[in-house]
Amino acid sequence: MASPRSTAGHLLELIRTGQARTRGELQTLTGLSRSTVGHRLDQLFAAGWLAATPGQLSTGGRPSVLLTFDPGHAVVLAADLETTHARAAVLDLAGTVLAERTGTLRIADGPEAALDRLAAWYGPLLAQAGRGVDAVCGLGLSVPGPVEFDTGLVVRPPIMPGWDGYPVRERLRQALTEHAGTPAELPVLADNDANLMALGEQRNSFPDCSTFLLVKVSTGIGAGVVIDGRVLRGVDGGAGDLGHIRLHDASDALCACGSYGCMAAVASGRAVAGQLAALGMPAESGTDVRAALDDGHPDAVRLAREAGQRCGEVLATAVTLLNPGVLMIAGDLAETHFLTGVRELLYQRALPRATRNLQIVTSRLGDHAALCGAAAMLVEHLYSPEQADERLAALAEA
Repeated sequence: MASPRSTAGHLLELIRTGQARTRGELQTLTGLSRSTVGHRLDQLFAAGWLAATPGQLSTGGRPSVLLTFDPGHAVVLAADLETTHARAAVLDLAGTVLAERTGTLRIADGPEAALDRLAAWYGPLLAQAGRGVDAVCGLGLSVPGPVEFDTGLVVRPPIMPGWDGYPVRERLRQALTEHAGTPAELPVLADNDANLMALGEQRNSFPDCSTFLLVKVSTGIGAGVVIDGRVLRGVDGGAGDLGHIRLHDASDALCACGSYGCMAAVASGRAVAGQLAALGMPAESGTDVRAALDDGHPDAVRLAREAGQRCGEVLATAVTLLNPGVLMIAGDLAETHFLTGVRELLYQRALPRATRNLQIVTSRLGDHAALCGAAAMLVEHLYSPEQADERLAALAEA
């Protein structure tokens, strides 16, 4: 039986991650013979997954051939569901957006209506991208709630009524088949939005950061953590639920989850909007707060900074525990006085050792972070050594 390190899937992983660029480098890294490497590469070329380009002349006068993963041989679909709207996109395997749509889609309408509406967007998007259904290799979905990753079930989401335990992957796969004509067995993966934002941002902007922490502050507050290249999800998808850490002096603040004292009930975009509304300013969401901040409204500035300070209190513990190299603040309140408040309390409360090598930054990908993360999640799953070998075997039998 072949060693796992000798399969075509493993060679693909070495090429896709840039660890090997030539046949010779593959031989050196794997210990395989030239003929075996050639046979494995033949499988990958036959599947259309690799591209070869002439390299520099070797010392013997023969030009080397550079091997690369071909990001254009297929496309992925990605979707980012928010509370009142959604983004859908077609991307190549390198995460480049080929076609995109943003539209109204209310999570509160329930999974049946939301997923059916979302699936209907993809036929026109594929046409806009100039790609057929046969090029689609899967879909990655971002949702604003905890997800049990192995099953794809949304678990007790505070702001997603009707979604608890719903078979999201199966329903979306069915809706895509009905609306866009995708295969009935199309791979669909789902994860929490903060997790996928963290994955997208880390892969695209901070690939060398071994411990990356992203905090999304919008309607609620959530965190995504990437450690040694892997998303930290916890035992059932509950890791990073930062907004539901209790504050010791906020016992009268009712949270959307039904509990009192959660940080999200005090410092989220929705909480700040509620505080502004109590002062007579029409505001319902983090987007409204951001608009007030852009207008320089003094109450909005004060409340956003105070909210950032409350978040900074909690993040001091998270930073001390995780010791990240990058802390990224994302979402509606990221590039506002909220960030000022976070910095003030974080540096005041955290140990100097925990912050001496810490970069505190805002989003690099903006509205595309979750889409890019969803695409990366899917590609890294489908082209992992195990999945790649299974897919190659299926292609050989077809």
